Amino acid sequence: MEDLDPKTLIITTRHKCAACFQQFKKKEHLVAHMKKSHHSVHQPKCGVCQKHCKSFESLREHISGPLAKAQCSSIFSQYGCQLCMKVFESPISLGEHKDQCILTAPDCLGTINIPYIEYEALQDVNYIDKDLKAVAVDCQMVGCGSDGSLDQLARVCLVDEEENIIFHTYVEPQISVTDHRYELTGLTEEHLIDAMPLRKVQEKISQILYNGESIGKARLDGGKAKLLVGHNLEHDLDCLLMSYPDKLLRDTATYRPLMKTNLVSHSLKYLTKTYLGYDIRLGTHDTFQDCVSVMRLYKRMRSQEHQDYKTATSCTKQNLIFDNGTSKDLENMSPDELFQISTPNYQCWCLDSRPRDPP
Repeated sequence: MEDLDPKTLIITTRHKCAACFQQFKKKEHLVAHMKKSHHSVHQPKCGVCQKHCKSFESLREHISGPLAKAQCSSIFSQYGCQLCMKVFESPISLGEHKDQCILTAPDCLGTINIPYIEYEALQDVNYIDKDLKAVAVDCQMVGCGSDGSLDQLARVCLVDEEENIIFHTYVEPQISVTDHRYELTGLTEEHLIDAMPLRKVQEKISQILYNGESIGKARLDGGKAKLLVGHNLEHDLDCLLMSYPDKLLRDTATYRPLMKTNLVSHSLKYLTKTYLGYDIRLGTHDTFQDCVSVMRLYKRMRSQEHQDYKTATSCTKQNLIFDNGTSKDLENMSPDELFQISTPNYQCWCLDSRPRDPP
């Protein structure tokens, strides 16, 4: 066999992303990938191979999709929880976990003989010191206008983190109702007789959310204001004719780990079945059941344990290196170092479980 001339040998070095394991021929391509991907310790991660994915849907494709990685799929099928995507050491541990992870659907509040409800503690000034960080809201709309397509608020419900109703009322539509959307809402004309005026509803909700502090204080640094949890909150706030600081909104429709791979929102019905294990909206749309479900989704996402972002990076100055560093600086860094300085493009809800920074 003829000896090979060393000059003809070409050694190709592959540059592997430390987060998603994608490989590149040139280091500059890896750097470009890291800038675009916004990989971080907060992204969903495979419990088998430790690969980071952009969303839980991407993670499901990785372990059970048509092109799933064989080893990860095999191990996950035996030791993985289909709801929270965690992997356990044994089938026994998995079984014990499932007993707590799979939830039962909350009872529907219904529409028959439901009075106006306001949590008694709201009348007590001590309520503002109650250590509940989040409030879930769900609104129900009826149709107005000539074709019934104009949404008008007709019912609103708020629950706290303990799934207690802290506010519920029917709301007086501001214009004449042409379609009560009974099959979806269960509402009739009788439900809206003597309903609460919208302005009074806004006052009550503001009292709950701002927690005794000024709107300016909440917009500045959050203060004692509650986090507002919901599904498609922009639409609910529009119908309430209210605004709320963006940094205090927790929307399951736009939270990146819960969205489709193409960044399209899933329905609340799908999210509840996929991540909580039960069905909702089998009949009419129930505001209490939806409030509880969206709160449970939020708390499940908040309870994820991720590496502290401040310890995952070397220093605050390095966090900006993708924007300020030269290409040469970045290309001299290892894949692990690039991952260390990569910053997420969304606020992970696990950070809500940590104390707020002092003003």
